[in-house]
Amino acid sequence: MFKYCKIKEFAYIGIPLLPLLAISSQMTTLIALNREQILQWISENKNTQAIQDELQAQGHEPESIESYIREFKKIKYARRQSRGFIFLLVGAFMGFLSCVLSLTNPVPDLYYWILYGVTSISISLLCIGLYLVFE
Repeated sequence: MFKYCKIKEFAYIGIPLLPLLAISSQMTTLIALNREQILQWISENKNTQAIQDELQAQGHEPESIESYIREFKKIKYARRQSRGFIFLLVGAFMGFLSCVLSLTNPVPDLYYWILYGVTSISISLLCIGLYLVFE
């Protein structure tokens, strides 16, 4: 059912025995992707057109190029989503903390600063986190 195309390099996810594989849209070829190359493109902040041009210059097949770009986008958006969850956690914690501090009112002089300042910052962090997660 699957045919192997030319496999030059393997990229590994976590366990060194499991190569990162991509299946083309027709589900007829199995392509091994170089994860280090994809991570290098992300660190260099390359766009998809530059990646496509580089892969064509290296002589990759169109299915392989499509698989590389799909995996590049998947990793890039996963990193963005994880940053969004961090913003959500920090914003939720700050919101909870400002709620508890404004209800207990341990320092009366800081009541309005806690109620409006910290709550506004936490809501802003929550909105940024939601934007990063859902975009």
